[in-house]
Amino acid sequence: MTKFHLKLHAKAVESRKISQIQRDFEKKSKKKLDISVEYCYHLVTEEPEFIESNWQKLETLLSHSPFEKSVWNESKLDSKHGKVIEIGPRTAVKTAACTNILNVFDSAGIQNIERVERGIRYLVPENVDENTFFEIAADKMTEVVYPSDVKLDDESYSIEKVFLIDVLASKQNLIEANKQLGLALDQSDLDFYYDFFVNKVKKNPTDVELFDLAQSDSEHSRHWFFRGEIWIDEKKREKSLMTSILDTLKHSNDNSLIAFCDNSSSIRGFEKVWRLRPSDPSIASPMVSISSPSHLIYSAETHNFPTAVCPFQGATTGTGGRIRDIHATGKGAYEIAGTVGYSFGNLNIPGLELPWEDESFEYPASISEPAKIAVEASNGASDYGNKFGEPVICGFARSFGQRLGNGERCEYLKPIMFSGGIGAIDEDEVRKEPCSPYQKVVKIGGPVYRIGVGGGAASSVSVQGNRENQLDFAAVQRGDAEMGGKLHRVVRSCAERNEGNPLMAIHDQGAGGNGNVIKELVEGCGVTVDSNSFQLGDESISLRELWTAEYQENDAALVDPSLLEALQTIAKREKCHISVVGDVVAEQRVKLIGKSGEIAVDLDTRQLGEREKKIFNLKHVPRVLQKLKLSENLTVREALGRVLKLPTVASKRYLTCKVDRSVTGLVAQQQCVGPLHTPLADVAVAALSHFDTVGLLKNFEPLCPVENNRTNYERSCHFIRTRGRSELCEK
Repeated sequence: MTKFHLKLHAKAVESRKISQIQRDFEKKSKKKLDISVEYCYHLVTEEPEFIESNWQKLETLLSHSPFEKSVWNESKLDSKHGKVIEIGPRTAVKTAACTNILNVFDSAGIQNIERVERGIRYLVPENVDENTFFEIAADKMTEVVYPSDVKLDDESYSIEKVFLIDVLASKQNLIEANKQLGLALDQSDLDFYYDFFVNKVKKNPTDVELFDLAQSDSEHSRHWFFRGEIWIDEKKREKSLMTSILDTLKHSNDNSLIAFCDNSSSIRGFEKVWRLRPSDPSIASPMVSISSPSHLIYSAETHNFPTAVCPFQGATTGTGGRIRDIHATGKGAYEIAGTVGYSFGNLNIPGLELPWEDESFEYPASISEPAKIAVEASNGASDYGNKFGEPVICGFARSFGQRLGNGERCEYLKPIMFSGGIGAIDEDEVRKEPCSPYQKVVKIGGPVYRIGVGGGAASSVSVQGNRENQLDFAAVQRGDAEMGGKLHRVVRSCAERNEGNPLMAIHDQGAGGNGNVIKELVEGCGVTVDSNSFQLGDESISLRELWTAEYQENDAALVDPSLLEALQTIAKREKCHISVVGDVVAEQRVKLIGKSGEIAVDLDTRQLGEREKKIFNLKHVPRVLQKLKLSENLTVREALGRVLKLPTVASKRYLTCKVDRSVTGLVAQQQCVGPLHTPLADVAVAALSHFDTVGLLKNFEPLCPVENNRTNYERSCHFIRTRGRSELCEK
């Protein structure tokens, strides 16, 4: 059937992005850049008169404002005064934006269209190099420069086939694969896998199997350092770091419900909490008030490596991944509010010279500079939270970079992007059901994309910035808060369902992608997975990428077959895709069947077994500190000015004034206080219910003695009591 590729042009609203492009271009080329922009919508349809027959609806929906119609059939950019460079998503990729637009079109009664993608057309001077401009203006992993005759329905792409690594012939082939695929295997890993394939299973691994094992067994996923045997100055540490942490549970008075065994932690909450719930989550239904036991959840993660490479996307997906950690606790839980924190190096702001900043510090090409991280990382975290509907109620910002007395450079080179979240879980949903051969393996959420490939290995590299840039950019995920919201509503509806939760166990997809998350769900059993069952957002994706990419906004779940239809009904209502991708089997073997029936993965999980602890030999490095030297001419006013310019102390308005701080109606104390909401609060407080005064406190200050021998916790309780919220603490 004939397909038509139609175009519509529209006014672009990209002022912040254009300003950033101009700054980056000027910094790189030392020249100013004049730009004019417009959007170009590419529509694939079987109806040649599609635009004419739907013009009024298209004009209304694609205009930035319903009061200003700004959609045109022809471009408004005059190519006589420069050249037009159009940048858009790769043609093989059906983007998340396309999915959202098609959902809106369907609700508006616009039919007979299978794809809509938006490119941005830039009018730039003739002497601007296209490749240089693309490096500055585009996301190199997801976007390309469009030719004037671009066709989105062009299916001339090639798909990389599964191949074998000939380990049986030579260990050197494994070493070469480690470099080429960016597996980040250390010497002990190489020795272990060489022995595994040569002596235990006696076969050559496929590239899919090797990539899968590298992500699943990475430091990022398995925390080898925390679990390892640590020697300091040739003296063995009595306990591993993980053992020291677990020892704290012995003193919890049985208050800990979930610890080190799920996506987040949970402590005992309240026996009776009144909350609003839909009487039937699968349809529009009356809200009812119910009372049930509710427990408290906290989860935190850092997204440091991705934020170093792509600050905006790294922080966006740090927030998104942590939100999924919350709702994938037990058999489904509820997020309430988030916390964020950033640690970065010296900002070196142009025109603002600060005596403690060293302008000679250089940064690896694959790592962003601190000023870009401070701005774009906070933009990314705020952007995701605002679109998803999660308030940020407290946080921190730290800056440090200094040359020490021994010449050592000490700086937050790879930044810290901290994302924490608090939530609640019903008592009936705390424990995941064990896997059983009758269950279905279901993927819920967004489609498969070639993003977040090798994230576990990339985050585990001991020295950041020493890999190929292409590998680093491939490892960074891209977030889609709208799809994250749909996924969360599906999980929440399942947990709120009176007739039983279809989800018997749920796990959010993280580093290692499907290979890691599905193996964790079926631990103790096995699974056979059909690669043809996945919803693809990129038709050119290889099996290795399908199995291991950490594409966002996706969960895996074990589903009771008798309740599969109920799950599908909920997902359809939320316009969230689900795919039944496999069946749990009794044999402890993981199989992935390729598109043509080939076996891409065939691993007996029992043969992998538990690996020996890694050994880490460390040495104390004495710090050479210099005495503080004050200039004789330094005045109190100048000293105070310096302190107030330090990002750790300075105003946090750039963080608090762009993020939603109180959505949900459950925030009892947000980031800012006072009639003008200018000072920062000492503590954040969230309620569990719209009817009760029970909830959670969050404070980033350490619990240490303060004035009158009161802890910060006690000060927080006093603060709440003065606001009439004493039950939040006293209960």
